[in-house]
Amino acid sequence: MAAVEAALLVGGALVILWLTVTSNPDSVGRALAEVVYVGIFGAALAAAAVGLRRLSAWARGPVVVLQILLGLFGYSTAFPGGQPLLGIPLIVLAVAELYLLATPEARLAFSER
Repeated sequence: MAAVEAALLVGGALVILWLTVTSNPDSVGRALAEVVYVGIFGAALAAAAVGLRRLSAWARGPVVVLQILLGLFGYSTAFPGGQPLLGIPLIVLAVAELYLLATPEARLAFSER
């Protein structure tokens, strides 16, 4: 699931870059910074997804932190931002990923390594 999220983040960064290049943003610098931030989060999540696949103990921490950030972003998008169709799926995705990492099977798989 983390690999799918990483691919979506990298794809989102490419979409933001495309929109920055083809439109007239208020601030090109802020738009490019957003591309960089989303790209960095996507790359970090992709590296952590590879670590999760290999059952590396270091990979759980970054995935948990990124899921918490994703959930907070979804909350701020859904409720204060007034975009529930965008924010609520992000919250559900983050909660599902955190649940899957906290299941007894997942914890046992990482503790046996």
